[in-house]
Amino acid sequence: MELTSDRRFDPNYAVQMLLDAAHELSLEKLLQKFVTRAVARPDLAFGQIWMLEKADGCLHLAVAGGSAPPQHSESSNPIPVGTGILGQVAATGQRVARRKCDADWKQIADPAWLKRERIQAFVVLPITFKDEVLGVIAGFLRHAMLAESLPYGEMFGTYLGAAVANARAFEEIRRLKDQLEQQNAYLQEEVSEARAFGDLIGQSGALRQLVSQIDLVAPTDASVLIQGETGTGKELVAREIHRRSARKDKPLIRVNCASIPKELFESEFFGHVRGSFTGAIKDRAGRFETAEGGTLFLDEVGEVPPDMQGKLLRVLQEKRYERVGEDRTRSANVRIVAATNRDLKQDVAAGRFREDLYYRLHVFPIQVIPLRERKDDVPLLAQHFVELAVKDLKCAKPRLTRAGIVKLQNYDWPGNVRELRNVIERASILARGGSLDFDLPLQTPARASRASPASDLRFDAVTGRVEEPEFLTEAELQIRERDNLLRILTKTNWKIKGPDGAAELLGVKPTTLLSRIDKWELKKPGAS
Repeated sequence: MELTSDRRFDPNYAVQMLLDAAHELSLEKLLQKFVTRAVARPDLAFGQIWMLEKADGCLHLAVAGGSAPPQHSESSNPIPVGTGILGQVAATGQRVARRKCDADWKQIADPAWLKRERIQAFVVLPITFKDEVLGVIAGFLRHAMLAESLPYGEMFGTYLGAAVANARAFEEIRRLKDQLEQQNAYLQEEVSEARAFGDLIGQSGALRQLVSQIDLVAPTDASVLIQGETGTGKELVAREIHRRSARKDKPLIRVNCASIPKELFESEFFGHVRGSFTGAIKDRAGRFETAEGGTLFLDEVGEVPPDMQGKLLRVLQEKRYERVGEDRTRSANVRIVAATNRDLKQDVAAGRFREDLYYRLHVFPIQVIPLRERKDDVPLLAQHFVELAVKDLKCAKPRLTRAGIVKLQNYDWPGNVRELRNVIERASILARGGSLDFDLPLQTPARASRASPASDLRFDAVTGRVEEPEFLTEAELQIRERDNLLRILTKTNWKIKGPDGAAELLGVKPTTLLSRIDKWELKKPGAS
């Protein structure tokens, strides 16, 4: 690498080597090409490039080439800035050289190796860019250093520094591009899921209480655990928490923990580097990195495997993590919102879920009420989903009648809001612009016993009186028929025939009464 009297150093070769290396847009390939081309010359026996990591303030060996000294494998540990010759160059930005005649020559490397390789000098050059030290180049030379060679050493450090900065900038652009692509993919997934719920629509007391809780916790960075049955809209609650928080301009990234294969959880959460496992063909950012500065929504968090729960807890506690196959520690500025339809307390008691992780997530619990317990919201939700169906399915706008609303309100909705939307979309397609007809099961006996006999009464806000409706729909008539039959059977203690029996009180034949009992699937309490 140095200029000598017998022209073993070729300036044209050196310039071409720098130009070739500068064309590399990968930092790893850039450094490897530089060292490979350098040690191809007979005057350089062994060369190394060490890069400075700001995270720990140490030099880390990036690449080496040539005939390595015997102690090379032991000397590849990180070197703190200011320690040893390499650390001194990194601290001062000044070249350091040792010659064969120097007093500390034998401390440079194994004396037998120095003699065998005919080493005459050892030089360490800073790699700089805009007066900042990025790393150092260390080389064992087979010729003595000459004064006229010194400018070339500075040139190597400066040109290589610019190439390193360029490669790093390109890699950062590529990383941001990949991150943006992943965010777009995750957001598309989030939008697809969110479409099953609509917005925060309704007027029930349960919904108002839910909104109050969201407004209370959203401005904080507290972890939130959303609990509720499948289809109640836990994803929507998570999105509203993010939308009303200080992180609203940063990404909201959803992780469906129930859909991730067990062996891929760590990679999915934290990312991986190329070659860390079979199929890892390139570096990949994890969900924590993609959600940096924003909110990470862990849907179905109860499905996280036990061996992964400890690693997740560490990130929540220390705010730090590593990609799979990488030693570099990254910080995690992420707000956690988790959701589950399982009873995590029971999972903790059964040993399926870590207690410390449960309490870390359970800082602010929110319970999403099932649709059957907020029937007042059904009309508004139904109308909203009708409008969405017309827009999304490109179908003619159907009519949502009072009879249809009553039928919807008298159904249990085991699938909650998600089921309500599916039912309305199907009915909208079949209606062909006419009135909506919902093919729903009749009210079950269990619900019949809960139904209020005055469920179809109306409150007049002007007169302040409770009045009968002007008319009853078919569904309301059926409910009244069933309720009336149930009351008579209760009054007669389920006596069907004979004096004071239910058939006599109704004025129908016992066989007719039995037929109606079968129709409504009514059973005497305590009967099997």
